[in-house]
Amino acid sequence: METEGVRLNKFLSESGVCSRREADRQITAGNVLVNGKVAEMGQRVRDCDVVEFQGKEIFFKPQPVLLLCNKPEGIVCTAEKREKNNIVDFIHYPTRLYPVGRLDKNSRGLILMTNQGELVNRIMRARNYHEKEYIVRVDKPITGQFISGMGNGVFLPELEVQTRPCKVEKLSKYTFRIVLTQGLNRQIRRMCQVFGYHVRDLQRVRIMNLTLDGIAEGEYREIRPEEYETLMSLLGD
Repeated sequence: METEGVRLNKFLSESGVCSRREADRQITAGNVLVNGKVAEMGQRVRDCDVVEFQGKEIFFKPQPVLLLCNKPEGIVCTAEKREKNNIVDFIHYPTRLYPVGRLDKNSRGLILMTNQGELVNRIMRARNYHEKEYIVRVDKPITGQFISGMGNGVFLPELEVQTRPCKVEKLSKYTFRIVLTQGLNRQIRRMCQVFGYHVRDLQRVRIMNLTLDGIAEGEYREIRPEEYETLMSLLGD
């Protein structure tokens, strides 16, 4: 729950008690208590407050949320409020959410936002080889040697690690598609630099079965039921 608290009708709704509209009716009727006192319309509650509905204590159970966001360049994938361009403030969703992983400030494209901590952990587990797809534009013509070298895995001296073999496809003179199954810090940019290339534009277009299709830059949408079902299957449920 937010540190400043949430409106009581939202608390009751997200706890599965009733709709917000019905919650307002129940509050008006005097059927809701906060810390033993009859609640008032518009009242906010915090974690330390005891809420009772018709004599039964209610525990906050936030509804699970998973958003697909098309992050613009310049937005930082952090929930840290001290970062003025943080993605939480940018999307301004009514429920507190956190980004799943990161996408560089200078990169754009698909980032997932959720309030489900365990889901974040499962998607982020590198050993599960979950696919992430990117479209990348570089500063000079792409050669066959570059494509094969990227695909075979690259030793990154700054991180002292060899990247996993991956799928790489040339799309045009300066653009290629790459599908990774790991998420090292600035991985694609570092891989390109090994071959003397510099990234001019980097867009993530897919995470597992989830894509940017139909989501304008700077916008988001909730995951569809059939997408969530497929995602759970890919995660092993």
